[in-house]
Amino acid sequence: MNSNTSNISAFGKTIARNTVFNIVGQGFPTLAAVVSIPILIKYIGADRFGILTLAWMVIGYFSLFDFGIGRALTKLVAEKLGSCQKDELSELIWTALLVMLILGSFGGLLSAALTSVLVSSVLKVPEYLLKETSQSFYILSSAIPIVILTTGLRGVLEAQQRFDLVNMVRIPMGLFTFLAPLLIIPFSTSLTPIIILLVSGRLIFCIVHYYLCLRVDRDLFKNISFNIKLVSPLLSFGSWITITNIVGPMMVYLDRFVIGSLLSVSNVAYYATPYEMITKLLLVPSALVGVLFPVFSTGFVQDPQNITRVYYNSVKYIYLLLFPIILIVITFSYEILDLWVGHEFAIHSYRILQWLALGVLLNSIALIPFTFIQGIGRPDITSKFHLIELPLYILVLRYLLLTVGVDGAAIAWVGRVLLDAVLLFIATSRLIKLNKHLVEYSIAMAGSVCVSIALALLTSIFYKILFSTSIILSFLVITWIVLLDDSEKSFLKGKLNVIKCF
Repeated sequence: MNSNTSNISAFGKTIARNTVFNIVGQGFPTLAAVVSIPILIKYIGADRFGILTLAWMVIGYFSLFDFGIGRALTKLVAEKLGSCQKDELSELIWTALLVMLILGSFGGLLSAALTSVLVSSVLKVPEYLLKETSQSFYILSSAIPIVILTTGLRGVLEAQQRFDLVNMVRIPMGLFTFLAPLLIIPFSTSLTPIIILLVSGRLIFCIVHYYLCLRVDRDLFKNISFNIKLVSPLLSFGSWITITNIVGPMMVYLDRFVIGSLLSVSNVAYYATPYEMITKLLLVPSALVGVLFPVFSTGFVQDPQNITRVYYNSVKYIYLLLFPIILIVITFSYEILDLWVGHEFAIHSYRILQWLALGVLLNSIALIPFTFIQGIGRPDITSKFHLIELPLYILVLRYLLLTVGVDGAAIAWVGRVLLDAVLLFIATSRLIKLNKHLVEYSIAMAGSVCVSIALALLTSIFYKILFSTSIILSFLVITWIVLLDDSEKSFLKGKLNVIKCF
């Protein structure tokens, strides 16, 4: 193997292996979601399913109450391990976990206090679901400290590059989230026992995370102590992360609450179903950036040239991998939903799926500069962008919901992620030397957006197959001629030759 071929990937064996671990860890829950969602819709109905999606969202959003300390803990532990300052880690980890427990408990009390207003005044919950919806949200409030502690413990494992163990827990935890409700359906369609089961599972998985941390390195947890002086560095990095943790997920999940308040919870289901489906594709870039964060943190100062290569290759490979998939989803959105969840949902949701698929492509690529900016210690940049985007997004979302209907939520979301991607790429171009490939990627992305929108207008299955096939073949040709360098072409030729041998 020549040197060019051996250097085809700037990620290295460790990055590649950990990325695969993350993809597998997030992929199995995705399959569970595909299987469970149609069954849940059938047996508990659109209204209950709409509320359940809000419950899933709340469980994911709970992490905002750590005020960025979880992310700061990962960064600081990675830095101290890299500089051989291991003796200081036990005190740092316990201080962070205790602060996170306090913040999580406060968040749980706040959530419980707001439940009554949320259920009775904000969301348009049918009368017959008011009681079990209130019970469900009260129970969810008790899970906030659990979820926060789990985030911190997972961060300790990630800082040590133990993504194998992280995903050993993530797989059953993700499967449990989507499959556990199916265990309740034979006995009850009420939301209350479903939520109790989900929260109980979160407690068990938190304990498992702690056990794995002890198994990897018990010395990191040997001295339970609290050092007030360590809170400042945790919060100094975490303060900007906190804004991102609050505003970022708010822009991700706000649409469902606004739909539920302006339209109905059944419309939440029509929106959330394609959303839950298509955003599972984010597991690919999410798996990669989860590994890249500590790499960017330690490598930007030590080897900036290599980190620049990692950055550009990440953008390129994510785009090359996802665009054909997104194109197929946009073209055959109605057929996919009709086969998956039925004719009624397909009619209401296929346009939503088309817009969201386009947004997922943009968001996937934007995750690379987002992680790069945070990894090199500039979370203030991403937070300022989110503060700019939030009021604009709320105004556009409300206007489009009232004028276009539930499809407007998807259009507003795409507009928001497009603005976010543009701002992030401009920011990174000022932090690292501008590469000519960035222009190529921008042109390719612009063309992809135009082609995707054009194919979304087709209605004949014959023309859908004809034009999508033509576009994908053209995409492969352009990729080979323009986007791949000589070493990458040599690498692919070598792989093709190996396949031919079989």
